[in-house]
Amino acid sequence: MRDVLQPLLDWWAAGESAALATVTRTWSSAPRPPGSAMVVGPDGTVTGSVSGDCVEAAVYGLCQEVLLTGRPGTARFGVSDDEAFAVGLTCGGTIEVLVERVDRQSFPEFAGLAKAVRAGEPVTLVTRLADAAHRIIPSSTDGSTSGLIDEGGQRCLVTTFTAPPRIIVFGSTEQAAATAEIGSFLGYRVTVCDARAVFATAERFPAADQVVNDWPHRYLAGQVAAGQVDARTVILVLTHDPKFDIPVLELAVNLPVAYIGAMGSRRTHDDRLRRLREAGVGEDQLRRLSSPVGLDLGSRTPAETAVSIAAEIILLQRRGTGARLAETSGPIHSMDDLGGVDSTTISRVRGHDAPPTLAS
Repeated sequence: MRDVLQPLLDWWAAGESAALATVTRTWSSAPRPPGSAMVVGPDGTVTGSVSGDCVEAAVYGLCQEVLLTGRPGTARFGVSDDEAFAVGLTCGGTIEVLVERVDRQSFPEFAGLAKAVRAGEPVTLVTRLADAAHRIIPSSTDGSTSGLIDEGGQRCLVTTFTAPPRIIVFGSTEQAAATAEIGSFLGYRVTVCDARAVFATAERFPAADQVVNDWPHRYLAGQVAAGQVDARTVILVLTHDPKFDIPVLELAVNLPVAYIGAMGSRRTHDDRLRRLREAGVGEDQLRRLSSPVGLDLGSRTPAETAVSIAAEIILLQRRGTGARLAETSGPIHSMDDLGGVDSTTISRVRGHDAPPTLAS
């Protein structure tokens, strides 16, 4: 839903109505996870997706209907049971979609939700499926999730928003610029850091959210102390210079982060391991280092190298195999990655005593 917040907010602020379709539940190899959203504006403009184009036309029609009537509702789409499902998901799986109208009357809390999400404040949106009643509560979870819970006999869609995960890129090379761009595309908040002021400029890294002129190890230590590094953080060392690489890697391999990668040739890699061992880094810590960074895609250009790095991050995050899909069998989308609401969020939702705000 995060991807459609801005257009929704624009229409909401202008006093206009938009229709929001949100995936509430999936079965089998559904193309999009719970929480995926599509918006139809008052002018018919479409933003987002609920199925990767399998049933978008049918959902668009439902959105148009809800815009006219104001009545929310749910619908299922799948590959079988023609009487139950109006449209087939040709790529497989089944999805359930909630369609609701969003405007100042039906969702008066929306501006507050959008403001919290944009500020990176953890927040949970609870939407009752029967009438699209909403309430917003604070959240303490580490990752964005979406799924259904039963609350007093009513099904509710719970969507938790947290700040996007970070990629911290050390180095100001062409590969760093390309990696910043693909990291931003993947939804990360990207920081580029380099000790050389002449290279660490916003003009050289337009895709980065932040460009910092500082020594890598000093900047990383400061971010750790400030609580800005967590289990979702990706650290990439793309500097090719031991005086920058070794101090920051010596710190990074002891942090509980998602991924640590370092660029360089085989010779650079061997020299890097030797220097880290001499600095007292143990073998368990060294095994956390992806070096040389990336997958073997035959990459040559900076852009291709960035794709290689991003591919390895995705592979490890999603527990993929790296094999060509044409040479594998079985479901393409792992059932482990379809999303869900954690027990902490459930307890916070059920422990909140404020009554829901009913939609008009």
